[in-house]
Amino acid sequence: MPLYLFKHPNEESFAEVFFHMEDVKEYIDSDGNQWIRQYTSPELKTEASIDPWNNADFVNKTNNKGTLGDLMDRSAELSAKRADQNGGVDPVKEKYYSDYAKKRKGQQHPDKMPKSFEDKNIKIDL
Repeated sequence: MPLYLFKHPNEESFAEVFFHMEDVKEYIDSDGNQWIRQYTSPELKTEASIDPWNNADFVNKTNNKGTLGDLMDRSAELSAKRADQNGGVDPVKEKYYSDYAKKRKGQQHPDKMPKSFEDKNIKIDL
């Protein structure tokens, strides 16, 4: 990175200064104060966007990174991308629901079941 961060020796002010690789990384202002170089960890995001249609891409880029909640959020984002690209329906999710029903003799996945029950005497919202 060609930008370096320096802190004023007496005040709480910072300056970003451009240096070439060969230059000596010292910053002296017009008053003759030599500023103190601040070392920071790089914050480079190397992870590119994940292809929502590629299972291996999802596994490789999320392997041991983040919490289970982060993984579920990323999965939901990719599902929404697939749905946007396919007219509002995620074919991967629908295939999962179809396979679930086949393995269980036609029983629907809990996400596909109605969320309420109503008859003439009672109404239950789940």
